Formats: sequence, C-alpha cells, structure tokens
Amino acid sequence: MSEKPGPREIFEQMQRHWLDPARRFGDLLADDAIVETPFAPPGRPTRVEGREEWLRRTEPERANFPVRFEEVRNVVVHETTDPEVIVVEYELAGVIPATGHRDSAAFIGVLRVRDGKVVRWREYQNTLAIVAALGGLPDPAAASG
Repeated sequence: MSEKPGPREIFEQMQRHWLDPARRFGDLLADDAIVETPFAPPGRPTRVEGREEWLRRTEPERANFPVRFEEVRNVVVHETTDPEVIVVEYELAGVIPATGHRDSAAFIGVLRVRDGKVVRWREYQNTLAIVAALGGLPDPAAASG
C-alpha cells in the first residue's frame, strides 16, 4: 500500500496546478477544507469553508483570470513539529497576456494536509503588489524614485 502524500508533496502539486491552467487546485482539497486569505482585498472573502464552496467561488474567476503564472520561485519550506503542517514562502511570477506586463508577488502559506488532501490552506498575499501588477495602483517603488 502506498503512503499518501504529505504537506511537502502536496505543496509541490499545488505549484504545478498554479502553472498549468488545465489542472484544478480544487482536486487537492478535502471535502471539508478551509481556505483562508486573511489579507484579501475588499470584497473578497477571507475564509471559504468546503471544497464545493471554494470551487463555486473560484472556478468562474479562473476562466477570466488576467494573469498566467509562469514560475514559482524563491521557495522556502519550513517544517513544523506537526507532521501535517508546513509553512512555505514563495514568489509567484507571471505575465498579463493582454499587455505583456510581467511581474511577481511574494506569498507565505500555512498548509495542513491530512490523508493526502489539503484540509487547511492559509495564504498571506502581498495584496498591494498584486493590485499594482494588475494596473490598479501606481507602483510604490516608482513613486519613491
């Protein structure tokens, strides 16, 4: 009998899902998974409970998502004393196909995996960097130069 993937292996699968639009991140979620983004922009939920609710909220957006991710880089995985949990630091880099603009943003995630499925994913996003990359805010670095 093969052992089910742990959090490190599931995070590797998550990265592949982010880079390949044909893959569905929801396939990695347990039925009762909780996905949290504590620093979500206004109008976005900070907590979604259940795989089906997560899919209901994200699948329509995915089809129209303005960014194509090209790389997950600067990945650092921190093991914890709980074998179900890792903390990950990473940067997602991508392109906005409509404009050709390339950018990246840093993230930190706390991942809990049980029985080979994500039961909790808490992601801390650099929301301002994401909004700026999408053209929603002036680049703060440009303003200081």
